[in-house]
Amino acid sequence: MRERRLRLPGPIDLTLTLGRLRRAGRDPCLRLAARSACRATRTPAGPATLALEIRGPEVLASAWGPGADAALGQTPELLGFDDDPAAFTPGPGLVRDLHRRAPGLRLGRTGAVVEALVPAVIEQRVTGVEAARSYRTLVRRHGEPAPGPFGLLLPPDPALLAALPYWALHRCGIEQRRADTIRRVAARAARLETASALAPADATRLLTALPGVGPWTAAEVAQIALGDRDSVSVGDYNLSHLVGWALAGERRATDERMLELLAPYAGHRARVVRLLELSGHHPPRRAPRAALRSFADC
Repeated sequence: MRERRLRLPGPIDLTLTLGRLRRAGRDPCLRLAARSACRATRTPAGPATLALEIRGPEVLASAWGPGADAALGQTPELLGFDDDPAAFTPGPGLVRDLHRRAPGLRLGRTGAVVEALVPAVIEQRVTGVEAARSYRTLVRRHGEPAPGPFGLLLPPDPALLAALPYWALHRCGIEQRRADTIRRVAARAARLETASALAPADATRLLTALPGVGPWTAAEVAQIALGDRDSVSVGDYNLSHLVGWALAGERRATDERMLELLAPYAGHRARVVRLLELSGHHPPRRAPRAALRSFADC
């Protein structure tokens, strides 16, 4: 085990800051609370488990596994030490109120492109519940025990994913189009990981050059792996309606209308979207929820 103590640059709520990394309510790769967290990941040096505990003005970071030193070294970026919430000064209204209520929210970056990309592909064109179930099943069947005492699982090794036959992914509830994209991503993992060192526009071009990875998927990766604080997931089924309702009282909104409403927050649009997602200001439903499907049963 390796340890590192870091002085916090300000208040940090781990649930708010790392919440975007949780892919399911019972994510086998992550446990999360306001003042403690543990995360299983694959670093360039090998697998690692990183445990974080807020202790007053400091965070105690502990890590296990061959990638322990790499995980510890990446902790400041993960927790958004370079993200200064005070630099965001919205005018009076809902966004400023939400910003003031969440002083512990920081936008960090994991630097792990493929770990963000695979679940983003799984989330394409299905409900959140379906995506969470598929990702959880994929990790439990094809992940491996993470280092350390927490009982976490590592995300599946890209080399293993690239070699899986389609039927193995189908049994996780992933139909052929998404399965083919996941295997394509995994086969090109080394090249895709270089996106973490690129400017956001260049990273997006690299990601979207891969068949099956469109602007929505690239934006999801940019926010999580690259720490792009201005990225917006255009093409999301619900996001435009959330923004339209919260910022303009419009129950239905197009992507174009969403971008228009977010334009005054240029440079901070990912933060605004995160605040709105956390706020619960969702438009009222007028139709029943979509029925859950299981491609594994097909």
